[in-house]
Amino acid sequence: MTQAGPPRDAATRKGDRNVPVVSQATIDFVNGVAAEAERIDTPCGDGTMAWRCWGSGPPLVLLHGGYGSWMHWIRNVRPLARHFTVIAPDLPGLGDSAIPPEPWTATGFAEIIVAGLDIVLRRIDPPEQERLHLAGFSFGGVIGGSVAAQLGDRLRGFTVVGSNGLGLERSPTPLRRVPADADETEEFATHRYNLNQLMIADPDKIDELALYLQKTNHARARMRSRRFSRSGALIEALPQVKARLDGIWGERDATAYPHLDERARLLRSIQPAARFAIVPGAGHWVQFEAAEQFNPILAEFAGG
Repeated sequence: MTQAGPPRDAATRKGDRNVPVVSQATIDFVNGVAAEAERIDTPCGDGTMAWRCWGSGPPLVLLHGGYGSWMHWIRNVRPLARHFTVIAPDLPGLGDSAIPPEPWTATGFAEIIVAGLDIVLRRIDPPEQERLHLAGFSFGGVIGGSVAAQLGDRLRGFTVVGSNGLGLERSPTPLRRVPADADETEEFATHRYNLNQLMIADPDKIDELALYLQKTNHARARMRSRRFSRSGALIEALPQVKARLDGIWGERDATAYPHLDERARLLRSIQPAARFAIVPGAGHWVQFEAAEQFNPILAEFAGG
């Protein structure tokens, strides 16, 4: 099924991938998806944590990656909301959410998220017998391990999506900083380079929407998350998770290739029945680059 969305990058069509082109159609698409959600704010440090909810049915909580926001799931929330109440927060210090109090730890972040989730669930009032399913992408999966452990029996399943924090070998991903004095052309060129290095395997899929999301999310990131992914926070939390564990990785994930089999073995060493799906050809940001393949997999895992 083709996902509704904005047109392909006008700059790419012209053959010059560094020209900064963000059409009003792309901006309207992002704003339109956001407008369909109910926004709920919960305490976070000296401010609030922003949550957005779509659809109805069993609750499915989506935790985004580092330097991101709920928009890491922009190609997923509408299709998944046909079957679930999709709950996608901006994690502390990212997107619209306030900076969390220090010290910054996976456990401390999880406490803020779990307390906020309690408030959100009271607002949306899902059926009492419905337990949660949690999916965490990259940094969201690292923090999600502690969230899953703290939720205990309230959680039905936890799907790890391309996360590190497992104490395993990871491939180096050299990234470029956006210069403080960069003009818009240089800024977009840097974001395109970083997306291709880390997030998206096929350079032809780094479209106008991907560039706009990367630029927007990067500008609002006030919390540096990469150190969590280099830690062992996720592998330390997983043995405490009572819910079912599953994994989804892109075949060409820049942080894991060619060691995906080690990720599968690790999850199955904790839970032998863990399902592990690999999306052919996709990179780290698998749910964006290969949304048509990813959405049915996560729906099956969350529904099971």
